[in-house]
Amino acid sequence: MHHDTARRFIHDYGVAAKKLCPDVPDNCHPHLWRHSRAMGLYQHGMDLTLVSQWLGHAKLETTLIYAKADTEKKRVAIERATDPNSPLKEHLNAERYTVTDDEILKRLYGLR
Repeated sequence: MHHDTARRFIHDYGVAAKKLCPDVPDNCHPHLWRHSRAMGLYQHGMDLTLVSQWLGHAKLETTLIYAKADTEKKRVAIERATDPNSPLKEHLNAERYTVTDDEILKRLYGLR
């Protein structure tokens, strides 16, 4: 099967799936599956260095996007789960938990 055919099949099935589930992304493509699998492995405990090797990334920094995406996803979930009337709500400051320094991120994820 040619890669264009696989891309078309995935796109068409994505369009059909979106009709049943609005959470399906607008543009389904093969790389989306690769990214989703890597995120799943990371979220279930696979070390980020192993995810990087599995993906074939030459540099670990390329894989850090998975760590950043996961951190933001957790922060948003906690914010949504906190009752608006809760005294904890005032402590949910997104700026406070935003990490932009790659060296700090590496240390937090046990990479250095």
